[in-house]
Amino acid sequence: MEYLPIRVSTLRGDQKINFDAYIMINDKQILYLRRGDSFEGTRLVRLKEKKVRKMYILQSDEKNYRSYIDTNLSLAYDSKSPKSIEDRGQIVQGMQQAAAEDVMERPEDEVSYKHAKDGAAKYVDFLLKEDKGLKSVLQIENTDQNIGHHGVTVSTYSVALAKSLGITDPKQTQLLSLGALLHDFAHTKSDLKINRPLSEFNPEELKSYQEHPMVGATAVKDLRHFDRTVINIILEHEECINQSGFPNKKHENQVDPLSVIVSSANALDRIITFERVAPKEAIKKLTIEQMGRHPLNHIQILQKIVSETYT
Repeated sequence: MEYLPIRVSTLRGDQKINFDAYIMINDKQILYLRRGDSFEGTRLVRLKEKKVRKMYILQSDEKNYRSYIDTNLSLAYDSKSPKSIEDRGQIVQGMQQAAAEDVMERPEDEVSYKHAKDGAAKYVDFLLKEDKGLKSVLQIENTDQNIGHHGVTVSTYSVALAKSLGITDPKQTQLLSLGALLHDFAHTKSDLKINRPLSEFNPEELKSYQEHPMVGATAVKDLRHFDRTVINIILEHEECINQSGFPNKKHENQVDPLSVIVSSANALDRIITFERVAPKEAIKKLTIEQMGRHPLNHIQILQKIVSETYT
């Protein structure tokens, strides 16, 4: 039998599957969930705990899997959907994470990039139009410290920041969301353990970490389907307004304004996701320890978002 890989991040919500789902153990495909059942409850939690990124389906079930995805997306993006906003947020978050993982795994694939770009526009629309959409996504904990999930969270904070700053142009917000989604592309190609405070890095590790924006941007700069704004965000997402960032220690007026937004959003979620600090403590830590590195109004907006999201 022939099998196809599918991403675990696409298997959100209570929609019953119309295919058998397998996991690989010792190079063998083992049935994990039968068609007609769903991924509710602890089933996805167990997979995340074991850091399972992919499952498998029979090649003959590919159309059924695509139908499952389409059904979930239709329900998630429909404002009149019978699903709760929490279920819809899980589905949307999962699809964004899967899109990020696809592009980061195969950046040369123009189809994957276009899919992620189109998805970014729909995601922005979801966040802007659904009153509780932001909260529904941000409350999904990144239990396995996944880079793609981190990208979705940074994208979410970035879109919320842009909204509060009065940035409403659809093209700008689409590329902001996409650039934030893919900003840590280089980490997927590195063995460096990033899930700890930067203060714990030795000099060699810190040097490697500070090179990751340049490594990521360089890897995609010659790919014609990558938008220049997205490449800029990948390159500049660690720059700070007081020239203390990296890789080029740029001043605020030398950095794309969208990159400044992503830098602020990334700084917060790095503390939450990779340092395992609770959101309300993380925003305090960001405010105290990184004063002057990010625009004050960005910090104030993020404080408000955290306060309203994690009650």
